[in-house]
Amino acid sequence: MNYIYRMESYLESIRKQFEYYKGLGDKTFDQLSFDELQNEIAQDANSIAIITKHLSGNMLSRWTNFLTEDGEKPSRNRNREFDDTFETKEQLLESWNTGWDCLFNAIKPLTESDLERIVYIRNEGHTVTEAINRQLAHYSYHIGQIVFLGKIFKGKDWQILSIPKGGSKAYNDKKFSEEKSRKHFTDDL
Repeated sequence: MNYIYRMESYLESIRKQFEYYKGLGDKTFDQLSFDELQNEIAQDANSIAIITKHLSGNMLSRWTNFLTEDGEKPSRNRNREFDDTFETKEQLLESWNTGWDCLFNAIKPLTESDLERIVYIRNEGHTVTEAINRQLAHYSYHIGQIVFLGKIFKGKDWQILSIPKGGSKAYNDKKFSEEKSRKHFTDDL
């Protein structure tokens, strides 16, 4: 019984983690113009648009038929993901959301009995838990890049997405003034 609760807790937690990182990306896109999204800050650097295209391509490959097909689909052209072909911000956001929809459609029906199943990425077997963790780390890495670039482009006009610089004491004071409770850290965001 306790094991099942932990696995259900993991599935709920992982869904919330993915939602959290998607939200960081969404809030960054809201602050940026299309020109800023396409800005490559150095030669051969990836713009936010390119990172977004790569994330979407990865999500569509990894999460389409997640339990039954290799996560590296033959139709995926990873090299083309690093060419910015977006013509509008709306196209970029559509690609972003299509990738996330694919991910959420794949993880929402998962049950605790699925977590030890083996899935493959480039012929390498992973438990479902390992595959999920691999993708969470990959996506959070790239979304961190997106947020960082957004902060650079907006400078003093950047709207903070977390605890403001110099605001840790006030944030902690508020948190420690509340009753102890069991919840996911994203529940109050």
